[in-house]
Amino acid sequence: MSNEIEIGRGKRGRRAYSFDDIAVVPSRRTRDPKDVSVGWQIDAYHFDLPIVAAPMDSVMSPSSAVALGRFGGLGVLDLEGLWTRYESPEPLLEEIAALPADEATRRMQAIYAEPIKPELITQRLKEIRAAGVTVAGALTPQRTQEFYKTVVDAGVDLFIIRGTTVSAEHVSGNAEPLNLKRFIYELDVPVVVGGASTYTAALHLMRTGAAGVLVGFGGGAAHTTRVSLGIHAPMATSMADVAAARRDYLDESGGRYVHVIADGGVGHSGDIVKAVACGADAVMLGAALARAAEAPGQGFHWGPEAHHPQLPRGERVEVGTVGTLEEILFGPGKQADGTLNLVGALRRAMATTGYSDLKEFQRVEVVVSPYQPR
Repeated sequence: MSNEIEIGRGKRGRRAYSFDDIAVVPSRRTRDPKDVSVGWQIDAYHFDLPIVAAPMDSVMSPSSAVALGRFGGLGVLDLEGLWTRYESPEPLLEEIAALPADEATRRMQAIYAEPIKPELITQRLKEIRAAGVTVAGALTPQRTQEFYKTVVDAGVDLFIIRGTTVSAEHVSGNAEPLNLKRFIYELDVPVVVGGASTYTAALHLMRTGAAGVLVGFGGGAAHTTRVSLGIHAPMATSMADVAAARRDYLDESGGRYVHVIADGGVGHSGDIVKAVACGADAVMLGAALARAAEAPGQGFHWGPEAHHPQLPRGERVEVGTVGTLEEILFGPGKQADGTLNLVGALRRAMATTGYSDLKEFQRVEVVVSPYQPR
């Protein structure tokens, strides 16, 4: 049965769903939340929590990456951010948080015009490694060729290539594009790439040898991609499509499992539940962790799209501070808005529907049930 809708006589479109459009359905069985496992593993690295912090300056500093790692998640440092441009970025982070809204974009463009310094990439990653947690850093595809050797030499455990969208078939008439398949084959560490939002794009990324694929395009709280470029991919449909690509690639490759990580549209605990229900092995959180008292953004949240020198496709948004990182992850919750005790909410949803681990929960029944609670 087709879910295509006629836009007009000359154009048809496929109906796609966001997380707000779907709901998880209880089953015949329930469990004690204490019996539920939310751990996952990618390559040789096991994590107690399916939570990956987005590589954004408002979310991750070396110290907050260490804190998340000690709680059982994975902090990913933006290796093109302020921490690799400035020896002491704290005053600039304070300035960005204090900027009037009408000056924020222009001033951030000037701040981020400072060149990236390879020695700071090495220093920041070594700071995280010294704390004994898994070390992960992110570069965009455009910067990967320039800095990947510095990143690997610094001792990174997981390497993330993250952009608004990443393809295995980038075409450029101006410069030689990054050959993902060759690059990943030659690298000695697991690589996670994305974003991807369709079955075909994800399947091509899996064929490059990536250990994981980030799913999402323009769906984050600080993105304005839909307004500025007219491009958007509703996350429930994207997750289900990429999960199908993972299933088919598993057969095609003779058993190679590629992890799928939801990246965008997961700002509240219910979104995390639905992301896993649609096939995610883990979720990459930006705004949800930017609300922590320890977050470098001090109640504000922004991504690299907000300070793009030619075409900003994001903005600095105020998300507020709702609690400590520990309270956001484990509670106790002080309000019923899905911003605190994210892990407890996931455990309870899995227990309420009768599932004991994340892989099982990916098979939970969902219904289309449009609802706008916020």
